[in-house]
Amino acid sequence: MSSVYWFEDRFVAKEEVLVSPDDRGYYFGDGVYEVFRVYGGKLFEPGAHFERLARTADGIRLPLPYSIERIGRKLEELVEANALREGTVYLQITRGSAPRSHPFPPDAKPVALAYCTEVPRPVAAMEAGIALAAVPDIRWLHCDYKTLNLLPNVLAKQQALDAGASDAVLHRDGIVTECSASNVMIVRGGTVITHPANNLILHGVTRGVVLRLARAAEIAVEERPFTLEELYGADEAFITGTTVEVTPVVAVDGRAVGGGAPGPVTRRLQREFAAAIGL
Repeated sequence: MSSVYWFEDRFVAKEEVLVSPDDRGYYFGDGVYEVFRVYGGKLFEPGAHFERLARTADGIRLPLPYSIERIGRKLEELVEANALREGTVYLQITRGSAPRSHPFPPDAKPVALAYCTEVPRPVAAMEAGIALAAVPDIRWLHCDYKTLNLLPNVLAKQQALDAGASDAVLHRDGIVTECSASNVMIVRGGTVITHPANNLILHGVTRGVVLRLARAAEIAVEERPFTLEELYGADEAFITGTTVEVTPVVAVDGRAVGGGAPGPVTRRLQREFAAAIGL
């Protein structure tokens, strides 16, 4: 749907977006990105997204071309220009164009790009649940940085689809980390358990919201590593993310999770999340 893009601090038609073949985002995946959910024409949890954007940019030593405040205003204007009510805003910033060479170029100008997409809430998946397939986590050791280097995630997702599952649940030697583009949580004895927000997972904005809602609802939370065996034997499981919200997991590697249907804690958190976004 996106007829208006934000590119190099201008609002332009998609056809006017011209990316140089020397852009380091194209050569090296040398850049950062964020995906913002839009509900009712408003960015959801923008502060958490911008905090992560700044942290990632600092982590890869990428100077942002504009202040966070200016980027925020431009994204709000972009949503308005596209008359977006429900969907996402994709924001990407690369290190810019320079002759292909590994060292940071001293004179490259970072390039910002953003656009809107209409994305409905995943009502069917949230109602019925999804199946996951376990895939080894072969990514680097800074998964907490939201960079453009997503090929391992792409490969994991495709491997899961080839196995007949909806997504991959990643693990390092049997320790579950997250999914290809979302965080994963299990429920055991009424307690929500999820991997701690260290360098091995992306610090999901929706993850943070759900944990906050769980604690407010007096649902016990443990942020600790858990195993594939614990996932297989969990009472419930679900994933969280910008586009998936709180989606139940009803099977992993062909094994039913719990009773093979969304459980009561997952349903409670779905209701709490819906209330948080004004539904």
